[in-house]
Amino acid sequence: MLRPQTFVGAALAVICGFFFLQYYRISGLDQLKIKPRALPSELRSQLRGVESQAARSTVEHPGDVIRIATFNIQVFSEEKSRHNEVMETLARIIRNFDIVAIQEIRTQNENFMPEFVERINAQGGRYDFAIGPRLGHTNVKEQYAFVFDRESVEINRSQIYTMEDPENWMHREPLVAQFRVRGPQIDDAFTFTLVNIHTDPSPQSLTREINVLDNVYRAVRNDGHDEDDVILLGDFNVDDRHFGDLAEIPGMVCVISGEPTNTARTAQYDNIVFNDVPTTEYSGRHGVFDFRQEFQLTKEQAVRISDHLPVWAEFSIFEQNAQSRLADERGAPTRRTRRAR
Repeated sequence: MLRPQTFVGAALAVICGFFFLQYYRISGLDQLKIKPRALPSELRSQLRGVESQAARSTVEHPGDVIRIATFNIQVFSEEKSRHNEVMETLARIIRNFDIVAIQEIRTQNENFMPEFVERINAQGGRYDFAIGPRLGHTNVKEQYAFVFDRESVEINRSQIYTMEDPENWMHREPLVAQFRVRGPQIDDAFTFTLVNIHTDPSPQSLTREINVLDNVYRAVRNDGHDEDDVILLGDFNVDDRHFGDLAEIPGMVCVISGEPTNTARTAQYDNIVFNDVPTTEYSGRHGVFDFRQEFQLTKEQAVRISDHLPVWAEFSIFEQNAQSRLADERGAPTRRTRRAR
């Protein structure tokens, strides 16, 4: 696995050009089924966490990694858009990352996301977005979206889909998208699939939804797109010790362990989860972006932005050999059987 290089005594300059922005909307393409199966009587907590490090806000990252984040922008709707300072702060937050998986978009306005991305790009950026359909079993519908920097990554729009859930195991079916980093030669560039998730926090639904995530992971791994780097990210509404059946899959890790992810810094809901046997591109660097501290906001100002903080992790831009990784997965039992602390 290639590690980020350290440059001593030199500063990195970022050059951004002005380009026209293109907008896309995705309402779901290929369909996958979440297969029902019996649920355990209680949640298990065997998902091990990546060794924690001090939370950081703005972290300068060298050019040989990308930073992937997840952010539940609480009730992201026209109400927020009426507050310029809130939208400006959200745009500043997004600019810290190469890709952001966003949850809880609640609007009927088709121009809402294009206008938000235009705001993000006001300083010369080249961010774009893909958005899923409105989901939910009640009158309150939500959308998932990916906002991403086209200078850093490209999305495969032929392989974006909303998972099919005919048995209604999940309130909001995950949105799946495949990406490839820009920069390296095509054969050397890191490719990966992101699975955007927002579980239902109600007690009667949460246990069921958490314990179907192992099926979600396996379905995406086996969706015919030949991608072994599958990263689940979003608002799981549980901490890293309560991931149920997903924790039974050998090698699964959470990047955030034992650290709050809500704005009040009292609870952990958000995470980035993947299998570290195939996904050796993970650099080990991660964090919770505390925008209240970063932008010196009052408690009231921070809450107007969201009751969640973004969670991020860094990955090498260089793809590790897929065949070697699969061979390592078959031949490294000690790595596959490590347990939580």
